[in-house]
Amino acid sequence: MLSISTCWNSTRHSDGASMLGELLDCGFEWIELGHGIRATLLPGIQEMVDAGKARISSLHNFCPLPVEITQPAPDCLKYSSPNEAERERAVRQTLQTINIAVRLGAPLVVLHCGRVEMRPITKQLLAMARQGRHLSPEYVRAKLAAVRRREKLAPRYLERSRDALRKIIDYAEKKGVRLGLESRYYYEEIPTPREITALLEEFPSPAAGYWHDFGHIQVQQNLGFVDHAEWLQKMAPRLLGCHLHDVAWPGGDHRPPFTGGSVESVDYDILVPLLPKNCLFVWEMNQRRNRKEIEASLAQWKSRFGE
Repeated sequence: MLSISTCWNSTRHSDGASMLGELLDCGFEWIELGHGIRATLLPGIQEMVDAGKARISSLHNFCPLPVEITQPAPDCLKYSSPNEAERERAVRQTLQTINIAVRLGAPLVVLHCGRVEMRPITKQLLAMARQGRHLSPEYVRAKLAAVRRREKLAPRYLERSRDALRKIIDYAEKKGVRLGLESRYYYEEIPTPREITALLEEFPSPAAGYWHDFGHIQVQQNLGFVDHAEWLQKMAPRLLGCHLHDVAWPGGDHRPPFTGGSVESVDYDILVPLLPKNCLFVWEMNQRRNRKEIEASLAQWKSRFGE
């Protein structure tokens, strides 16, 4: 099933119906409501769904955004925050997203699970990789030091995220909505590949599963943290859906598939056959991409992999 996220065009629209219409005109039959949906867009979205003119494949938490947030900000509230009030509000906003999903007939909600508060390392490693220093001793030392720091700090943040997820997963199961825990771009974020395995083992509920972001995991491979194909094959049994985008070396993501421009781009020909046949594929494009690029990417996808 092929879908496209509103993250590409939500900031350009004040009416939800026109926003969805633009995406449908690109050739997609399904739409994911991304993490930039303001409450004012919901009436037009509901109107399109009620009229049978649009079908919603999934929602990306938080949907809608908290009232004080005016731009896409999926990490404005974190389950892992040391601040109890922030954690509680993050849970409430997620339950609201689940309710919206039920109202719109969407079976899936994509979640970010938090962050380990540590000195950031990802941007430093990306800068070194762009300079051709990703095989240098300095790179290896910086990376290993970050791994040690994260392993030391992570347990307290992971426990907070688990506490929040227990409440959210229980609620989603009662509502008949499935939750995809998304793979992340930054090494500081939750979960790492090892952490998502542990989380899903702890939550065997059919309401909880894995959401694979091709671009994020490709960046993690480019930085030397994971083997993309090996990881995807391991996670396929719990996979609910994917965000599709390509990567220009080493970390320029959210480009249309097949436009990365190097051997370090996402190799869809190898990776897609590892996935379940009924997988949901969502184009997640940044706002700088143009319509012709997206339409060409969609046509190339259909010629390689079908509908």
